[in-house]
Amino acid sequence: MVAPPDNDVLWARALHFRHDDGSPGLSGVSLGVREGEILAVGGPRGSGKTTLLRCLSGLVPARSGEVWFNSVPVHTMGPVARERLRRERFGWVDPDPVLVPELNVWENAALPLMLRGTGRRRAKTAAMEWLERLDIGDKARKHPDVLVQAERQRVCIARALAPAPSVVFADEPTAPLHRADRRHVLRTLTAAARSHGITVVLATADPDTAAIADRTVSLLDGRRVRTVHLPPVSGTAETEGRAACSLSV
Repeated sequence: MVAPPDNDVLWARALHFRHDDGSPGLSGVSLGVREGEILAVGGPRGSGKTTLLRCLSGLVPARSGEVWFNSVPVHTMGPVARERLRRERFGWVDPDPVLVPELNVWENAALPLMLRGTGRRRAKTAAMEWLERLDIGDKARKHPDVLVQAERQRVCIARALAPAPSVVFADEPTAPLHRADRRHVLRTLTAAARSHGITVVLATADPDTAAIADRTVSLLDGRRVRTVHLPPVSGTAETEGRAACSLSV
């Protein structure tokens, strides 16, 4: 077992994963993510983006391969240690905003901090900072049932950022948002990463969303690929109009 490079906060080697139905999720994916980097993981639906984020975050163990966080081997951790790592060092944003209906907006955003044992006043201050940045601070005392979907997603993003995580895993975070909301949320996420040194691993099938990243890796059928753009070739029906092909790296 060889330790990863010192400048990679996340590092994965030869990840393989199979879903419960036996279908492959990842087939030998390797990558490194530098501290403070915004990395976009692109690819069509079903390409393995979510599975990769789940493996990198320790949410599910890979069938084989290695995952390291700050030179600590996540792949050798048990379930309790992985859960503690996610709670203390990682933030997560799902494509569908899920909030606790009994809690108001600021309590939802502060929940990870309070679960760590942070005092209510301090947790509220941290949560309100991000709610204000995401233009949802005026709804702090509202409950989720009166919010529209885009507002609920902003609360979820504030919840991921409030505990000052080392890494935020964002799985299609702007999927439920309108175009104008997407731009604002992405600017906030980018500014947070830059100003607080947060590493962001962003899964998206949207080229505009991927464009905010420092770097993009692409997946297809659970494998890393690179896209080679080819000029249109005339002369046969088979090649006419073809613009690009994907090759395994």
